[in-house]
Amino acid sequence: MIATDQEIELEADRLLRSLMNVDCDPRGKQWNYEACRDIAPLTLEINRLKREKEAVILAHSYVEPEIIYGVADFRGDSYFLSLKAREARAKIIVFAGVVFMAETAKILSPEATVLVPDRDSGCSLADSLTGDQLRRLKSLYPDATVVCYINSTADVKAESDVCVTSGNVYHIVEHLPAKRILFVPDRLMGDNLRNELKQRGVDKEIITSDGTCMVHDQFSPTDIAAARDRYPGLKVVSHPECTPEVAAVSDFVGSTGAMMKYVKNTGAPYYLMLTECGLVGRLQVEAPEKAFIGGCRLCPYMKLNSLQKILQALRAPEPQQIITLDEDIRRRAARCIERMFELSPTD
Repeated sequence: MIATDQEIELEADRLLRSLMNVDCDPRGKQWNYEACRDIAPLTLEINRLKREKEAVILAHSYVEPEIIYGVADFRGDSYFLSLKAREARAKIIVFAGVVFMAETAKILSPEATVLVPDRDSGCSLADSLTGDQLRRLKSLYPDATVVCYINSTADVKAESDVCVTSGNVYHIVEHLPAKRILFVPDRLMGDNLRNELKQRGVDKEIITSDGTCMVHDQFSPTDIAAARDRYPGLKVVSHPECTPEVAAVSDFVGSTGAMMKYVKNTGAPYYLMLTECGLVGRLQVEAPEKAFIGGCRLCPYMKLNSLQKILQALRAPEPQQIITLDEDIRRRAARCIERMFELSPTD
């Protein structure tokens, strides 16, 4: 269906009201009326097809802002989107994020057709460990409870006892009865977990595999010190996928959702966000009164998502865009994720 000029103009106006404040893109991407008018036919058609096909679009905070504010039904971090995937009653779920997230949606909504816009949208963490590799690790530590970060493949989740996110990892691991924890696949989050539990007086042995996030492992305390010298009163906000050295000199360390809440609810002249630039873009839209200095980095995998690919997947998905899982793996992975929901804090 071809949109009328009036529909396109109204849609461009809607998009501009959201996107006009986004200026954190290191690629120099700018949002003005002309840019919004260019994408308006795409967002109109995607939103029309969603209604026609009873589809929902889940978008991680790290994807392009035109996806988040143009077509997404739900936007947020891994935990929030996991909940929405579980609650979904849609026939089709399009997951604008990375492949392991789309797998999670399929694990939790097996009756839905789950689509990923670009099958190459991997994750350095999820890609660092296979189910076979985890089975070998488990054989070395047979008495350990296996805790997998949600940034892992369905195969790894199927081999784990409980899944965690960056928002609930400290609470869940602290309350597990086991003393020895095999934490996969994020080595740096495991280091931060070990330090946090020690500060809480919790006696746990944390064993990790060796994966890291290619975005968050690049930040350094030197960058923070230089920024503090230049911007008095600066608040440094980082993710637990960063190094312990970065976490130690940050004002706040938390999940994507927690970082957003912290910035929205605190007062500071400047913020340095040590995370993916998409989150800064969301904050520029939702908290335009806040001032952000440079420092964020782009995830090349998240940025493989586009309106064009979402539209193509909704119209006629290619086989590689459709998430399929072995049913035994799906069921075992589902138990791992459901255990997370059971153990997560309720407040």
